Amino acid sequence: MHARVTLGHSDIVMRPIGLGCMTMSQSYGAADRDESIATVREAIDLGVGMLDTADVYGAADAAFGAPSKGFGHNEELIGEAVAGRRDEVVVATKFAVQISAGGDVRLVGDPAYVAQACEASLRRLRTDHIDLYYCHRQDPSVPIEETVGAMGELVTQGKVRAIGHCELPADQLRRAHATFPLSALQSEYSLWERSVEAGGVVATCRELGITLVPFSPLGRAMLTGRIDRNQVFDTTDFRSTLPRFQGENLERNIDLVEVLQKFSAEKGVTPGQVALAWLIAQPLDVVPIPGTKRASYLRENTAATRVALSVDEIAQLGALFDQAQVPGGRYPEAGRG
Repeated sequence: MHARVTLGHSDIVMRPIGLGCMTMSQSYGAADRDESIATVREAIDLGVGMLDTADVYGAADAAFGAPSKGFGHNEELIGEAVAGRRDEVVVATKFAVQISAGGDVRLVGDPAYVAQACEASLRRLRTDHIDLYYCHRQDPSVPIEETVGAMGELVTQGKVRAIGHCELPADQLRRAHATFPLSALQSEYSLWERSVEAGGVVATCRELGITLVPFSPLGRAMLTGRIDRNQVFDTTDFRSTLPRFQGENLERNIDLVEVLQKFSAEKGVTPGQVALAWLIAQPLDVVPIPGTKRASYLRENTAATRVALSVDEIAQLGALFDQAQVPGGRYPEAGRG
């Protein structure tokens, strides 16, 4: 495996790949609880660096008209899965997004709620501390300094080891970091989705010493090569709402992935492993968190840390998936996921 990395401005040291646990509770169709728990436990056995969850995971399907497992479902599952092995893994969770039974989304980031949400997550996770605590999305009605300041208090109190934020533009990232040192920024980032490069976020993370934690590093499975041209997504699958997975956009994106498949076959690895290796090879600390609920995919993803790419290959792959070549918006025009 690649050398361990230190998470931003913290004493947390981990291997440079994590496990996104959201799919065990929502967004990508049905999941088996026992299988999900077994996958988490195998991740610990394999030395996966981080388990990524959020208090809202389990409830968010309501925003897309699908059945909800309930707020806190994923945290409770992770709490059960890591029982007895809590100190062997980094646990990251998030607060700020609330979703009603009718699917209405609200962001809450006032200091009182920050403390309240943390206590609730600690209970569900069955732990006395959270390793990495993120603000999931910034509440626009609350100055970011107030939200991050309250998160910093949790570090002072010993309830949280390090803090991070999600999907901030560069200017907001600077303001947050000036309030209390951020150790991580979680944003969508992959060969297929590079807006954090164009917007200066990657450069800002590098300058400030903030670890970038890419979610959807496999392009919501597009970069694995397992999605074909005739793919039809169930209405309970989040991808059924995303422009990049529809019609002509899907066709053109698969054209790109077929080139990636040829490249990976020549190296004797999978397309997904190449996509993860490309992220890990970037010139700053990057800890991708590919999501899966199946142990077989977990093992494949973890093995990506053994894939070596040359400087020329990294550039070649980056050029193949230049954003101008990727058709379709990241989210529906009507709103974000």
